[in-house]
Amino acid sequence: MNEGKRPASFYLLALFFAAYVLFLYGPTITIFVLSFQGPEGGLTFPMRGVSLHWFAKLAEGVGVVDIWAAFGRSIRVGLVVMAINVVISLLAGLAFRKRFFGDGALFYTSIASLIMPSIVVSLGIGLAFRLLDTALKGWFESMGWQELADGFGSTMGLYTSALGAHLTWTLPFGLLIMFAVFNRFNTAYEEAARDLGATPWQSFKDVVLPIIGPSVIGVGMFGFTLSWDEIARTSQAIGDLNTLPLELQGLTTTVTTPVIYALGTVTTLLSLLVIGVAVLGMKLLAARRKG
Repeated sequence: MNEGKRPASFYLLALFFAAYVLFLYGPTITIFVLSFQGPEGGLTFPMRGVSLHWFAKLAEGVGVVDIWAAFGRSIRVGLVVMAINVVISLLAGLAFRKRFFGDGALFYTSIASLIMPSIVVSLGIGLAFRLLDTALKGWFESMGWQELADGFGSTMGLYTSALGAHLTWTLPFGLLIMFAVFNRFNTAYEEAARDLGATPWQSFKDVVLPIIGPSVIGVGMFGFTLSWDEIARTSQAIGDLNTLPLELQGLTTTVTTPVIYALGTVTTLLSLLVIGVAVLGMKLLAARRKG
């Protein structure tokens, strides 16, 4: 008689899941909707018209902040982080397939930054580079290169301290992914390739890489997206030029129009585009492997 009837626990869990999804995506959806307000729109509901007015304002610039320069900096450093993340994670995954002296210590050292507070990591990197600046300036002066010492600024920058700060966050995730992938990789495929006369490089290129390709793309996606919205680890290690998240954080205290929502919508769409490209790449690799 009660066959097919769902228990009360199902509806309770469904309600909990719906609340979770609303909590997770509700703010993003709200920002997306409010970014399309009319010229008289404010930062809260109800909406006052529907238009692309605030996106046009965003294109003109946001106050004294060169938001598009910061946008470009975040894109560039994200791409560099993505490339380094993929290369090092892949090589580390290959290296850890066999035991070697100190492998345990190296593994735990590599992922230790995940359990450290982000602001502490940022402060440590910033302090290290300031000490390096002091040492370099002192060395220039000791060598009699006073003009060089006077003109020396700082070694801190987008592709030095900031890049290192981002990698302390992105690399552990890439390493863990590749370790998991190779932990369940069937070595019989490589053995068959070697039996057929393949060299180690041919075995990697034509057998291993196509199989782990989707995971490699996933590592790259993680690297870019984690770098794209990183704030805490960048805050004390960026140097003179801010990334987009830092500029956005500063704008929230000064900008009181929906242009800030338009910027949030653009950055969210870019993140979704990266994820979409990654998923498409995984599907193409999977289809190629099956074919």
